[in-house]
Amino acid sequence: MFDARHLRVLRAVAATGSFSAAARELGLTQPAVSQQMKALEQTAATPLLVRAGRELRLTEAGEALVRHAGGILAGLAAAEDEVAALAGLRAGRVRLVSFPSGSSTIVPGALAAMREAHPGTRISLVDAEPPRSVEMLREGECEIALAFHYPPAGGTVPERGADAAAAGGGPVGDPVDGWDGLVLRPLLADRLLCLVPEGHPAAAAGRVELAELAAQPVIAGCPRCRRHLVELCERAGFAPRIDFATDDYPAVVGLVRAGLGTAVLPGLAVRAVPPRGVVTVPLTPEARREVVALTLPDLARVPAVAAMLDRLAAAAKDARDA
Repeated sequence: MFDARHLRVLRAVAATGSFSAAARELGLTQPAVSQQMKALEQTAATPLLVRAGRELRLTEAGEALVRHAGGILAGLAAAEDEVAALAGLRAGRVRLVSFPSGSSTIVPGALAAMREAHPGTRISLVDAEPPRSVEMLREGECEIALAFHYPPAGGTVPERGADAAAAGGGPVGDPVDGWDGLVLRPLLADRLLCLVPEGHPAAAAGRVELAELAAQPVIAGCPRCRRHLVELCERAGFAPRIDFATDDYPAVVGLVRAGLGTAVLPGLAVRAVPPRGVVTVPLTPEARREVVALTLPDLARVPAVAAMLDRLAAAAKDARDA
């Protein structure tokens, strides 16, 4: 049988290209990495790596084992967490990955509530935008991924989430940004808002028509948000003039405050960095992104993961009502 420690070492060697780099990443010595790889090859009864000059390359068997390693390690993590949870959530862990504006708005309240209710559960947080966060979930690097999806015109994230929310979410039956086969917990619909400088005509009007953006420079946010903004404008019959693009939200606010353009950001991003010296107005017609929590079907049955999903849903409701 394969040893999980050996599989982690193989993945690190495959990702870094050398024993020494893998050792640094894993906090091991180079001889320890070499010994574990030898042990894994003995278990596999076939070479997994070949040396080509100064480079290490995977054999076909090594490539196959690396492909399966993520799922194997995720399954082991689920088993470890579920067994620990039998002690009544006095142990276990939940590793959470979230996009930045979710990390600063939804996540803090959820983590605080989880820690208060289950102080023995270890909780960690790492920032990553989708689709990388979804990849991390599938590769066994986290138990829950917060992600978002921009529905097509007139569309929403499939309704399985609405019916399944009370039961903790449901499997996604069709591909949505690579979400197929995952368990989805709907959190909130995050409306897009327009940021304009003080004194801008839209500040007095209290809203901005999407078509008005055709006549002024636009400051765009993160790559996915930027792409969605371009699609919205193209459906309205024009290509936006994007002079500045940054996923640093304070920078976006500063550029708008300096009168260099208007910006369109999701509501959570605006809440994460309260804008000073600018005015936030609704965008019409209304556009939004769907924010969800994702996990694997096996992990959804782990009590600590289910409890964390409940805390995220409650924190998202507070964010909606704020």
